[in-house]
Amino acid sequence: MSFPSDLEIAQAAHIAPLSEIATQLGLGDDVLEPYGRTVAKIDLTALQQVQNRPRGKYVVVTAITPTPLGEGKTTTSVGLAQAMKHIGKVGLLALRQPSMGPTFGIKGGAAGGGYSQVIPMEILNLHLTGDFHAVTAAHNLLAAMVDNHLHHGNALGLSLKNITWKRVLDVNDRSLRNVIIGLGPKEDGIERESGFDITAASEVMALLALATSMEDLRARLGRIVVGYTDSKVAVTAEQIGCAGAMAVILRDAIKPNLMQTLENTPALIHTGPFGNIATGNSSVIADKLGIHMCDYLITEAGFGADMGAERFFNIKCRVSGMVPDAAVLVATVRALKAHSGQYKVVAGKPLPPEMLQESPDDVRAGAANLAKQIENVKAHGVSPVVAINAFPTDHASEHAAIKEIAEALGARVAICTHFADGGAGAVELAQAVVAACDEESHFEFLYSDDASLKEKIYAVATRIYGAANVEYSPVAEEQLAMFDANGFSHLPVCIAKTHLSISGDPTLKGAPTGHTLQVREVRASVGAGFIYPICGAMRTMPGLGSDPAALHIDIGPDGRVVGLF
Repeated sequence: MSFPSDLEIAQAAHIAPLSEIATQLGLGDDVLEPYGRTVAKIDLTALQQVQNRPRGKYVVVTAITPTPLGEGKTTTSVGLAQAMKHIGKVGLLALRQPSMGPTFGIKGGAAGGGYSQVIPMEILNLHLTGDFHAVTAAHNLLAAMVDNHLHHGNALGLSLKNITWKRVLDVNDRSLRNVIIGLGPKEDGIERESGFDITAASEVMALLALATSMEDLRARLGRIVVGYTDSKVAVTAEQIGCAGAMAVILRDAIKPNLMQTLENTPALIHTGPFGNIATGNSSVIADKLGIHMCDYLITEAGFGADMGAERFFNIKCRVSGMVPDAAVLVATVRALKAHSGQYKVVAGKPLPPEMLQESPDDVRAGAANLAKQIENVKAHGVSPVVAINAFPTDHASEHAAIKEIAEALGARVAICTHFADGGAGAVELAQAVVAACDEESHFEFLYSDDASLKEKIYAVATRIYGAANVEYSPVAEEQLAMFDANGFSHLPVCIAKTHLSISGDPTLKGAPTGHTLQVREVRASVGAGFIYPICGAMRTMPGLGSDPAALHIDIGPDGRVVGLF
């Protein structure tokens, strides 16, 4: 008998009434705004209601450097939260909302997998409560207002060559990466080069994720830089006169969404910034709310510990003021074998057959990546717990090799079968996390606020990526100087690079050292509150593959979604 699909499992699940889910968290109907029967917005007045309650433990789930297939961070996060109930604890999830671009592309949905999913997975993966559409609308309103400002005389003196605000769409559409707008007669606007990013890459999305209140959101929107004058002076959304209207569009999107897992564990789903371009973390507001409603708040950071976790530590924690108690580092046999350099893993294709053969030596050959990511977590003073996400094709000797390596580095280790067994398959992990959280925390940032932008970039490149030095293109040097002149140097950095290597080169596996981080461009997300250097050919608008998931998604005769994975 074959294992049922994620969608089949999700559609067969018992969905508890939202009032029961809210009761687990001590939330009353007065702060719930139902969206249908299975999702509710939580009004921000709940923040005041819970702030005097005891604080739970704060756990971030990250990973070793993943293969293109992903290593199951979301599934592990869900399994861990469900497992807390099995050991008598109250667990709560705080996760990002999936982008519909990857959902209809090669990745598919991001609700977890197997018997560790957030449900209803179709609603989570497709629209949810419309937050992504609100971000799209707010972002594009500002773009329209910028072009309207140009059309009516450009009183602020924006340089057409230095307008940085593009448009966004929550669809993978490579043909929109670079466009010419304003074609046609004069009344159709100013002709200039522009383009589209995917909504998850929008600064508005990152800003929404980092806002701490409606007032803070409004202020951040005003600080968005849309471009520069010929004399390199920043022009903001406040000056364009659009920040207030954007805040109105986002007045509901700022509220976290309440959902549940297959085992009826509560989940806060909120915001969805990309993990290789932006912060890759769910919202600060959801975390500030959730930490007072549970024993263990479990949140996920995108990609490997060199990516989402580094940003969680140095950007999100800076904003929230919350200190993590432990970090779960998801590791898989297949990823460590890939880091041995002997195998090539391609998204959308089966693993090479020889990769499935028993070989603990191959695991050990790729173990440098695991060791480095444990080091990256410890560099911030956080206790690591390695979660071995077990696959049916794994071998006991390979799990033993991972356990031996991780324990030698001072990390706790748990073997997990939550995909097949739900919360029961992550009980060992939950117990290890509880033990790690009981240790005294010595959390620290990687760099200080008053360090220069180059010093911050150097700290991340050398201490987290293993680089020997950093080189900047002439364009990047000019941009850094411009940001310094505009007073942006106090901001943290969010380095946009490949997620397939700890370095900036996707071909370098394991834990490369001695390399040079090449910064080709630097952008300023001043409203969100970070500077992001771009290393390599990073795409802010993905494309569709030859066999996108959209080809397989449909409506069945009973009105149910089919083909979503």
